[in-house]
Amino acid sequence: MKVSVLMGSDSDYSRLESCIATLRGLEIECEARVLSAHRTPKALVEFVESAAQRNVGVFICAAGGAAHLAGVVAAHTDLPVLGIPMDNPPLGGLDALLSTVQMPGGVPVAAVAAGGGGPMNAALMAARILALSDAGLAARVRAFREGQEAKVMEKDARLQAKL
Repeated sequence: MKVSVLMGSDSDYSRLESCIATLRGLEIECEARVLSAHRTPKALVEFVESAAQRNVGVFICAAGGAAHLAGVVAAHTDLPVLGIPMDNPPLGGLDALLSTVQMPGGVPVAAVAAGGGGPMNAALMAARILALSDAGLAARVRAFREGQEAKVMEKDARLQAKL
């Protein structure tokens, strides 16, 4: 299965590169598109509704401002939708965070960390969801976590050597 990464604006791509790199590092196929809930609603709905033909298993949606992208996607699919509230001006992302977490009952969107950690966290959550039915992916996710632990322990060892 693949992950579909959607962004409301091409200006979000540079911040989503860590998401795409994390997915690819875990050997998860992904696609990325710029589609707007407000400016391209018909194209967005057609894209979401054709997910089965593309073997999509999870959507990751990043948007700032009103951040309706994840909500519109969730309204048109039964697949998991992960929302990344982007920290754009003028409200620094608070508006996007509130839009992402205030979904009405029956239209679930999981909100991941706002700010810099959001894209990687969304990729890892998508990986964990897909790993529920893919033992090989589950092993790669565990190895990723172990790699993170090893990096922290290495940094701690360097600090301890300085003290």
